[in-house]
Amino acid sequence: MATKLDFDAVIYLDPDTCLFNPLTPILDLLETNDIVLTPHLLAPEEERTAIIDNEICPLWAGIYNLGFVAIRTTGEGARFASWWAQRLREFCHDDPAKGLFVDQKWCDHVPVFFDKVHILKDPGYNTASWNVNQRKITIDADGNVRANDGLLRFWHFTKLGPLGDVMTRRYAKDQFVVYELWRWYREQVARSTSAAVPDRYWAFGQFEDGTPIERAHRLLYRERQDLRDHFKDPFSIDFVAWLRTEGRIAA
Repeated sequence: MATKLDFDAVIYLDPDTCLFNPLTPILDLLETNDIVLTPHLLAPEEERTAIIDNEICPLWAGIYNLGFVAIRTTGEGARFASWWAQRLREFCHDDPAKGLFVDQKWCDHVPVFFDKVHILKDPGYNTASWNVNQRKITIDADGNVRANDGLLRFWHFTKLGPLGDVMTRRYAKDQFVVYELWRWYREQVARSTSAAVPDRYWAFGQFEDGTPIERAHRLLYRERQDLRDHFKDPFSIDFVAWLRTEGRIAA
């Protein structure tokens, strides 16, 4: 889609990110680069716990955080978008034992497979619990949120909930501005959440007749090419009927 629309560039952001300042510098980078990525970390960790959490984790989850990516829609950017889309059609799932972690791990290949790639090492981009210990977050006299000596462009509020709280406390420590940002974000999420939507609702959690989809059903469909060929729509009642005949769903 990125290459079919009439735009010169596309910037993707995860839905759990929040902009605090304009991304104009990204557009400037795309004047001379075709792909822009942000790594999880900008410097080595020093403490053992941080090495385990923040250096070892990207070894299986991916060096770059794909909560952000920017591309030009021509040249290497278009070639990357096509390659990535093709890989994700079949291999976008979480299976570290096979070297896979959803859309993210694939992009470890990008600096080798493609030219005109810029690895953005500005601490104002993609700040999150896994790198906040390497950034000093402040608010200046004009009310601008800053990361080290520059503007905070966007924060990645990953894992809203108990786990996110644990990791934020572990690495933000006494950076009180960080907790204020999280408090504000929680308020915005609560304000935007409809009471009509069930807690932890997921549109892809059931077949079209309402039957819950179990993990075993997903794995079976993923691993069986014959099933994917025969049941083009994995949510169809035909697939549900087949699962019932095979005893994989209670009649």
